[in-house]
Amino acid sequence: RISSATSLSSAIINTRLQELVKLFKERTEKVKEKLTDPDATSDDESPTTSPAKPAPAAAPVPPPAGEPEGDKPAEDEHYCEMLCCTFKYRPWLDHLKNYRFPSSIDPLTNLMYVLWLFFVVMAWNWNCWLIPVRWAFPYQTPANIHCWLVVDYLCDLIYLLDILVFQTRLQFVRGGDIITDKKAMTENYLRSQRFKMDVVCLLPLDFFYFKVGVNPLLRFPRCLKYMAFFEFNNRLEAILSKAYIYRVIRTTAYLLYSLHVNSCLYYWASAYEGLGSTTWVYDGEGNSYIRCYYWAVKTLITIGGLPDPKTLFEIAFQLLNYFTGVFAFSVMIGQMRDVVGAATAGQTYYRSCMDSTIKYMNFYKIPKTVQNRVKTWYEYTWHSQGMLDELELLVQLPDKMRLDIAIDVNYNIVSKVALFQGCDRQMIFDMLKRLRSVVYLPNDYVCKKGEIGREMYIIQAGQVQVLGGPDSKTVLVTLKAGSVFGEISLLAAGGGNRRTANVVAHGFANLFILDKKDLNEILVHYPESQKLLRKKAKKMLKTSNKPKDEKGAPRDPLIIPPKADTPKLFQAALAATGRMGGKGPLAQLRWRLKELKAMQA
Repeated sequence: RISSATSLSSAIINTRLQELVKLFKERTEKVKEKLTDPDATSDDESPTTSPAKPAPAAAPVPPPAGEPEGDKPAEDEHYCEMLCCTFKYRPWLDHLKNYRFPSSIDPLTNLMYVLWLFFVVMAWNWNCWLIPVRWAFPYQTPANIHCWLVVDYLCDLIYLLDILVFQTRLQFVRGGDIITDKKAMTENYLRSQRFKMDVVCLLPLDFFYFKVGVNPLLRFPRCLKYMAFFEFNNRLEAILSKAYIYRVIRTTAYLLYSLHVNSCLYYWASAYEGLGSTTWVYDGEGNSYIRCYYWAVKTLITIGGLPDPKTLFEIAFQLLNYFTGVFAFSVMIGQMRDVVGAATAGQTYYRSCMDSTIKYMNFYKIPKTVQNRVKTWYEYTWHSQGMLDELELLVQLPDKMRLDIAIDVNYNIVSKVALFQGCDRQMIFDMLKRLRSVVYLPNDYVCKKGEIGREMYIIQAGQVQVLGGPDSKTVLVTLKAGSVFGEISLLAAGGGNRRTANVVAHGFANLFILDKKDLNEILVHYPESQKLLRKKAKKMLKTSNKPKDEKGAPRDPLIIPPKADTPKLFQAALAATGRMGGKGPLAQLRWRLKELKAMQA
């Protein structure tokens, strides 16, 4: 009993020592890899491109002895919306006090500048829409003249601030450099056409009020600030996700404004001829603006049913209206067609591609089941991505911009692949540009057992199932978004290793694919990463070929379990029997073991 307990304890100690030796070897290999490649990272760490989140506030550390408490950082900068926090100053008020107006403004990306342009355009619209109304209709009276003047001079103040504060701070490009010097920006604005038009807009014709009275036509130069309107359109369309909606609204506003001006001209013509003097002029009943606007709509759109003009002035005015209406209405229809066509250009391209494919399948009499799957692929790809091939969009961009987009979309997934951890970061960036997106339908085979593996797959969205078993229909594992499979095939020698299982899409799956050819073209420029990848591939292949996981993980069932090794003491006895040439049970067992070894070989 004592000897058996001793042998058992020695066996446990030997097993533990072997495990420790193996762990030390693995640690030594990792240290060697880090020494050969300083950029190498551990399996638990992966680089990320997303901005780091702010660390939680650390607990306050009491000052050491001898340090005055006045040196502690002030707590006024800490703002929190929880009830446990008290504010010495209101956050928005303190932020407003500390705000400093920028010395230079980027007109292409600064949202504050777009907001300011909105106020400038609102002031411009006030002048463009209400100056004709106040001139033609009797809406401006001595009783309300002060209200009109207050809003007028408020708009003039906005114009003046735009000249003095904003336009002199706009950055510009000269010789490829972005100029942010205040003096240079001011000189650039003073030499521009924009400054000349802005000065004309603010001509002080209001001084003539003292001589001719408050005549709205003296404010007509305020309508010449149209450059701000077109600049606002360009900036707003650049930040809107669906800019075509704004284009439709803007085109409709053009039509309404032309009708608005025509209604003002009709009331002026009626007042010139005399209200109610003929059947053609406005009779002075009801709401004057609504009735004149109704007449303008029927005239410009050439609906007809209008009373015939009587005098020469009325005939000339009506003919001019008809010609203007036909021209303006045709221009509006053409512009609206262009806006709608640009908004549905992608949908039209998708529909034409699908129709051409259906025509091709019908010509070659493709089975209906295949046709239905093709139609399903078109519909799902279009609705999930908004395009059929994203490479058509990216190929128009410069190489640097394509890399930036690829990093934001794919880097977080690729950096988690164990095979690529520790490789040159620039090599991974080059690899990201070679990834292509493929959509698989439900029950589509991503790869089949026995075929040569030439691609690596990264699941972007959806799930895939690995099938195995005797009938190749047993679900071994389900891989979800972010999982990677087939990475060892990229570096396998001899034409690539064969797939060991079927992989089927479970539902719709969007996968990124990296071809072996593309990776080899990249690795030519990164020999150190190529050595590291091959070493990792061999290690991963060894691990995957082990019959049993050392941590007790499930392994493939064996029909005939392997025979246990012959004890060393028994082997020594058999060897001694063979040397002495003895006969007996040991000699027979020795002969039988030789036969078994020969059969196994």
